[in-house]
Amino acid sequence: MATSSSSSSMAHAIFASPSSTTPFHSRSSLPNLPLLPPSATCLFKASSKLQISGSRKSVSYRIKASSEDSSETSEVGEVFSGLKEKWDAIENKPMVVIYGGGAALGLWLSATVVDAINGVPVIPKFLELVGLGYTGWFIYRYLLFKSTRKELADDIEALKKKIIGSE
Repeated sequence: MATSSSSSSMAHAIFASPSSTTPFHSRSSLPNLPLLPPSATCLFKASSKLQISGSRKSVSYRIKASSEDSSETSEVGEVFSGLKEKWDAIENKPMVVIYGGGAALGLWLSATVVDAINGVPVIPKFLELVGLGYTGWFIYRYLLFKSTRKELADDIEALKKKIIGSE
């Protein structure tokens, strides 16, 4: 019976309006924070609208999101139609499936190896130091001086031409 009256008084203290109870800072060492900001109504207008409304007397909020942009669905349809055209243009489809499966298998295997290496206590910190050292060397070698930045840009352009095949 005593627990029932103490829990009902606790419920009254929690759900009662702030003016009917003692101030929060007199009951606790925590600061007195307002329940809601001074302006409780916020409207954001962009491509998708978000409305949040509430009042100082009630703690309930109403959130409404809507999108007026219907071009997203047409873009998705264009992407799928483009992929379908490319898939239909491929002559050796089983080989593409084998390469895709091999790529997925390789990704899974590499993630497993990295996870196993990460489980050894010393190796991740050592590799982190190696990475920091290489980053410092790269900055000193290619990014610190103007002439070396130009050299890096020329190397990148040569690599692009080599990959594209225009060289």
